[in-house]
Amino acid sequence: MRPQIFNMPGFTVAIVGRPNVGKSTLFNRLLEQRKAIVDDISGVTRDRQYGISEWNGKNFNVIDTGGFVAQSDDVFEREIRKQVHIALDEADLLMFVVDTTTGITGEDQDMADVLRRTVKPVLLVVNKVDNSERALYATEFYSLGFDKTFFVSSISGSGTGELLDEVTTHIKDDGADEVALDDEGNPLPKFAIIGQPNAGKSTLLNALVGHERTIVSSVAGTTRDTIHTHYKQFGKEYILIDTAGIRKKKNVHEDLEFYSVIRAIRAMDEADVCMLLIDATNGMTAQDVSIFSLASRKGKGVVILVNKWDLMEKETNTARDFEKAIKEKIAPFTDVPVLFISAEEKTRIFQGMEAALQVYENRNRRVQTSVLNEIMLKEIEHFAPPMVRGNTVKIKYVTQVPTAVPSFAFFANFPDSVKEPYKNFLENKLRSHFKFSGVPIRIFIRKK
Repeated sequence: MRPQIFNMPGFTVAIVGRPNVGKSTLFNRLLEQRKAIVDDISGVTRDRQYGISEWNGKNFNVIDTGGFVAQSDDVFEREIRKQVHIALDEADLLMFVVDTTTGITGEDQDMADVLRRTVKPVLLVVNKVDNSERALYATEFYSLGFDKTFFVSSISGSGTGELLDEVTTHIKDDGADEVALDDEGNPLPKFAIIGQPNAGKSTLLNALVGHERTIVSSVAGTTRDTIHTHYKQFGKEYILIDTAGIRKKKNVHEDLEFYSVIRAIRAMDEADVCMLLIDATNGMTAQDVSIFSLASRKGKGVVILVNKWDLMEKETNTARDFEKAIKEKIAPFTDVPVLFISAEEKTRIFQGMEAALQVYENRNRRVQTSVLNEIMLKEIEHFAPPMVRGNTVKIKYVTQVPTAVPSFAFFANFPDSVKEPYKNFLENKLRSHFKFSGVPIRIFIRKK
């Protein structure tokens, strides 16, 4: 049986609070814990609105709601209340950030009233506590009535260790997700259809599930508000994670982007392969690129499905030019299948599923060490790493690391001298010799 790595369901922390209390600074501080890991991934921009943090060996998603509040004096109460309700719906834990230098404001009180009614854990984070005088002023926030209150300075990092210790107590280690198996006892691939709300996810899901009518069973979902369907098509079996079926809320038009981000993150945590659906009439937007980057950062397989292709006026090279534009935006990770579909017309939707199954196979591919060395050492011999400070860099051995994401360790005499351009060369050669289309590859240079 092929070795399988199972994904733990993602724990999501949302940072809420009125503007200018330091939410984004706290967000950046929390992500610092993962900085070395995140920076190892080429071409990934750490987005300001969401990211992955680690503490005490536990990983969790962090959402910064600060980027979504309109910066206008007359909409504070309405916009902030809306953000809090979204976070209450979608996150597992909330960090309520306040500012000791201003004391308790009306907006703080308004938000506290909403948060006190939730059963989800709320951690009150009093920010900008960077001297004893401010620590004294900070005590007034106990009057808001939250059990867990932390005095921190996001800029210096003071107090954030205790805050993170508390977060990790809420993340369970039991990993008790129900794993669906095929007839031979192998885990079934999990596919998530992700994308912006207007991309046509529901239409695609209905076309896939409704057309064939070969639903085998319902599988209990491990992530709240997702629907799992055990699906069988042309002798292939897989689990579809349906995020489009989540109940719709009223008056959330301004915040659909925020909803799509959180739901995509939750679906990604469970999936092996993400099928990113984009609207052909809008092209690949910045939000689509952000979702793609996050899937890549999490090491998920990716297939891009350009939906509503039937609505596009076409010339000889329309599809080729469209695909080229997409790959320019997602560079340098461009070895990704792009298919042009119409969920409404049911055009090429099953080719999309076949592509996802192929990417799943690619993600689980293990290359024999002997084959790897025979091929890659020849490539390295033909194009050696550049000399650094008079040192001749020699790579003598390569092996695949047993991880969920295809990862390769190259052993060199001067590992620190192997820079990003040469790592990109090694990745490109791995892709040209072995089938890793749609899958992020990690390159590590180790001491020989």
